[in-house]
Amino acid sequence: MAPLEDYLNVIEAARRLSVHPETVKRLCRQGDLKATKIHNTWLIRRTVLKDFAVSYVPRRGARKKLIKAERQRED
Repeated sequence: MAPLEDYLNVIEAARRLSVHPETVKRLCRQGDLKATKIHNTWLIRRTVLKDFAVSYVPRRGARKKLIKAERQRED
């Protein structure tokens, strides 16, 4: 068995979560998604991602803020 077989990289994790790879990197940096960084690569254990995916709800926070700001300008 390969030593890294139980791990996924950012691109693989993003596909499983149906989000952009930069979103996965941000989640790792913030500590929301437990991951290990080796050199310039985030590695996420398959079981950790599976547990995380159950409770994760992707949201577009910045877009909501922009829409709210535009509405306030119109008033």
